[in-house]
Amino acid sequence: MSIWGKVLGGTVGFAMGGPIGAMLGGLAGHAVDRFRSQAEEASAESLHHDDQGLFGHNTGTRQITFTIGVIVLGAKMAKADGVVTRDEIAAFKQVFKISTDDMKQVGRLFDRARQDAGGFEPYAQQIANIFRDDPAVLEELLGGLFHIAKADGSVTEDELVYLETVAQIFGFSQQDWDRIKAPNLPPDQCDPYQILGVTPDATDAEIKAAHRKLALENHPDRLMAKGLPQEFLDLANEKLAAVNAAYDDIKKRRGLN
Repeated sequence: MSIWGKVLGGTVGFAMGGPIGAMLGGLAGHAVDRFRSQAEEASAESLHHDDQGLFGHNTGTRQITFTIGVIVLGAKMAKADGVVTRDEIAAFKQVFKISTDDMKQVGRLFDRARQDAGGFEPYAQQIANIFRDDPAVLEELLGGLFHIAKADGSVTEDELVYLETVAQIFGFSQQDWDRIKAPNLPPDQCDPYQILGVTPDATDAEIKAAHRKLALENHPDRLMAKGLPQEFLDLANEKLAAVNAAYDDIKKRRGLN
């Protein structure tokens, strides 16, 4: 079953509190409540409490959290920007591989999140708590949001402010944000050094080490093991390609093999 079927059908045994649990429960109603109750009884030992509610640290829960996070934060970003273009909707469908059967329910969740009067911060904070030990997964989620934002040809200033705030909630520093943002800028503004998170005066060894670290962290197989759903594999491949292209560009500039 696809990740969308698991999210929308309530067929994965997991317990989730906080705003994401409320959003999902409000969409699916009794079915999710029933599965949540079963999960609480079956896997109580694998769950723990924190200030955002009850979370299970299994792969299924993390994959679902990632998926809902993209939908909800994407919807909140559309609200912040003021418009939802056909290009953005098309990009969402294309990259996240939503079947025709699932599209109606995904649309309901998107609309519910967009119309919700509350802010995006509690959702971002809950996602940050679940993936606190896996910042590379949080980077991929930001990458998904960037993909939606730039689908209509450019990322607006309002969208950039929104995404930077989400990045701050996720725990990224200003330097991290600059690195995450860099590959999503227009080609004439794209700095390969910034993509690798180094400065132009970095040594060859430092640049090589930065590339190796990012290539390892952004390998699709590694990310999937940490909670990135199969349906989002294209995002991981895009990020890895950008990292490799930046490294190749720097090597060419420096005359390195």
